[in-house]
Amino acid sequence: MFGRSLGLIGPAALVAMSFGAPALAQDQLSIATGGTGGTYYPIGGGLAEIVNNHVEGYSATAEVTGASVENMGLIATGDADLAIGLADTVAQAYTGTGKFDGQQLPMVRGLASLYANMIHIVALEGSGITSLQDLRGKRVSVGAPGSGTEVNAAAILEANGITYDDIDEQRLNFNETADALANGDIDVGFWSVGAPTSSVLNLATTQSIVMIPLSEDELKAAMDADATFALTSLAGGSYAGVDDDIAVLGIPNVLAVSSEMSDDLAYSLTKAMFENIADLRAVHPAANETTVEFTMGATPIPLHAGALRYYDEVGADVPDALRE
Repeated sequence: MFGRSLGLIGPAALVAMSFGAPALAQDQLSIATGGTGGTYYPIGGGLAEIVNNHVEGYSATAEVTGASVENMGLIATGDADLAIGLADTVAQAYTGTGKFDGQQLPMVRGLASLYANMIHIVALEGSGITSLQDLRGKRVSVGAPGSGTEVNAAAILEANGITYDDIDEQRLNFNETADALANGDIDVGFWSVGAPTSSVLNLATTQSIVMIPLSEDELKAAMDADATFALTSLAGGSYAGVDDDIAVLGIPNVLAVSSEMSDDLAYSLTKAMFENIADLRAVHPAANETTVEFTMGATPIPLHAGALRYYDEVGADVPDALRE
């Protein structure tokens, strides 16, 4: 049942953080995000603030989770009301493929697409790692268990002939990856995240970092293997020591809910987010991409009927694939 408080679930308990809960009793919504060192958590906090201030009768909290894969499961079980997930992971959940082979979650629906992640491959200056192929034999953080980062990392590696047999894979969250790099416990780390992200920003203030570029052939191989990848650019100056623009793979992030959510609530949430999008952009610059047009072009699953009501109301050109 949607609107209840989130309990502690699974092998890893979720940590709740409240953003401006109102004094009066409200129906409580939970927003499944990711780790505190990424972009999902502040974006989720900004969404919670919008709910608290602009959706009558509801309050919301942002929840720390293992991110995309775990979040889709939380939507399916009703233990989260909204969740952020990478487009490829969300599509796999909806179709029962990839990480969700044999456990299709057909109830997953989109409210909007928020922004595109950029896939960072980070090492320390002087590590000798200058290309993807240099990862062979190295200690590599591929992201937290249950994260979209690991889904993305595995897809990029496999598309370019590298398997986990070729590396010493470590499953660390963003903050753990940054700490392990700084301490010399790993050689390279993957981030699939909105840029700039706090964990890499913090690492770059104490260490000289390098972004490992993918060659044109490697970028193409990854995009051929996973249609949700797109070519984008990490702007020079995003992090200390990263002075030049770098071609990277991008992948959209979807704000997902269950088809069981009421149409009225899904409509109110979508309307409140877009009508108060400046509040979300003040929380994190990644939300500059959060537009109706981006949603129409980036969402890989059908939209919730309540969200469609809003998009039709504002005259959006909704592709047939986003309607059930």
